Amino acid sequence: MSTKGKVSIALFVGGAFLAGILFATIGANLFGLGDTIGTPGQAANLDGSTALQQSADTNPQSLQNAFTGVAESVNPAVVQIRAQKVVERQTRNPFQGTPFEDFFGGPGGPEREFRSQGLGSGVVIRSDGHIITNNHVVENAEELSVVMLDGTEYDAKIVGTDPFSDLAVIKVDAEGLTAVSFGNSDQLKTGQWVLAFGSPLSQNLNNSVTAGIVSAIGRLRSPGQRRPTRGQSDREISPVQNFVQTDAAINPGNSGGPLVNLNGELVGINTAIASQTGGYQGIGFAIPANTVKRVATQIIEQGEVQRARLGVRYGPASQSLIKNEDLPSGAAVIGSVEDGSPADEAGLQAGDVVTSINGESLQNHLQIGNRVASMQPGDEVTLTISRNGEIREINVTLGAANTGGSDGGGEDSAPSQDQLMNELGLSIRNITPEIARQLGFDDTDGVVVTDVDRSNPMIRNSGLSPRQVIIEIAGKPTPDVETFQEVYGEIPPGEAFRVLVRLPQGFVDVTSLRKPADNG
Repeated sequence: MSTKGKVSIALFVGGAFLAGILFATIGANLFGLGDTIGTPGQAANLDGSTALQQSADTNPQSLQNAFTGVAESVNPAVVQIRAQKVVERQTRNPFQGTPFEDFFGGPGGPEREFRSQGLGSGVVIRSDGHIITNNHVVENAEELSVVMLDGTEYDAKIVGTDPFSDLAVIKVDAEGLTAVSFGNSDQLKTGQWVLAFGSPLSQNLNNSVTAGIVSAIGRLRSPGQRRPTRGQSDREISPVQNFVQTDAAINPGNSGGPLVNLNGELVGINTAIASQTGGYQGIGFAIPANTVKRVATQIIEQGEVQRARLGVRYGPASQSLIKNEDLPSGAAVIGSVEDGSPADEAGLQAGDVVTSINGESLQNHLQIGNRVASMQPGDEVTLTISRNGEIREINVTLGAANTGGSDGGGEDSAPSQDQLMNELGLSIRNITPEIARQLGFDDTDGVVVTDVDRSNPMIRNSGLSPRQVIIEIAGKPTPDVETFQEVYGEIPPGEAFRVLVRLPQGFVDVTSLRKPADNG
């Protein structure tokens, strides 16, 4: 056989093999043999009817059939939201920069009201006219209207909003509407097909559908970052948000629209994009459907959203602490415990290191806030902590959240500074009243770090830096340099030890260092 013939056969076989893989993957998803997403929504009488039974009986022959079937089923539940907002702007003085500027009122003219037309998307979640969307779509709107797939336009009113999750429920005066079915976002898998619906960029592009996959799940972000959104308490004031990442095209105007699976079930509400241009760059974020269901149900039934509260502030454990004590990668250090809070009553202390919540090891310290925010007041949570190297389990009954340079010289130079710098990469000194005042402390307990050597591997990943105050090492207080040296001298060579750092406003951080081993 000629070389050309052999190449042709090889290409044919390779193409058939790839086609077989694609068809098998699609078939597994369509026939429910892969990742079937969806549990019927019961909360708040959510009565969606868009779910499709993709089974062997329907026998879809291609991915196209699945996409068109979902689009036809879901689109009647998708709405365009027009929000009219009033903004005040200062008009420009036409004589600005001329000799007549002051005569006609200075550089700026009077403030005038302007009406702006905001554009967003939403989806019907109850056939009696309840619609879910993003809070930022309807926030500060003076007039709201909703346009259905068939062009019917309704006036809408706000039932309730939840700025923390960026969700809002609005309602139109209508009955018998097509409502979306809810899926179970906890069962989402990376790589699963999803479709995004909405009105990107223009009123004329209503009910647009784009397809993509779930790029990642469990994208935890803390509010204060640009949506999807700083602050760091257990998020009772600013809850951590958990997002589904997708590459389905999402653009301005898609906010509030549904993200659905191939069974026609809601798995998320599109809320944000990550972009360096302001437009779609393949990274979009959606609020998981389970969060949407929980928030929407509470808004409809109670008029507000209740969240649980732990009562701590925390941050990520340093890499050296994680390494030296073999802690989970997402371990979190409790910086402070609010007096009288559920955490305080349960016995949690500043300096405790949380390693797991309800038996689940932390992969990201933000998991604490996300899990707590998803629970209700009165729920019990079990935290596994490490306290001075001892592992403990603390049960907490959750409460209800409220919604709402170089130092000057002095006599007290530290002895054996060369030894500390050589072994730990660390230089310290006693705290004088003037230093305490500069650091915002009322007393002089502890030693202040004056210099660190980042080339020293003992301190490189500890998080320690100049102007930080060390109050304890190896479980013993260090009120001054002399005590620090005594405690450090008792630590066996090669052993890791904890370091407690005092922060402003009463917070505490924990890290770990290791005393170099003897070379003899």
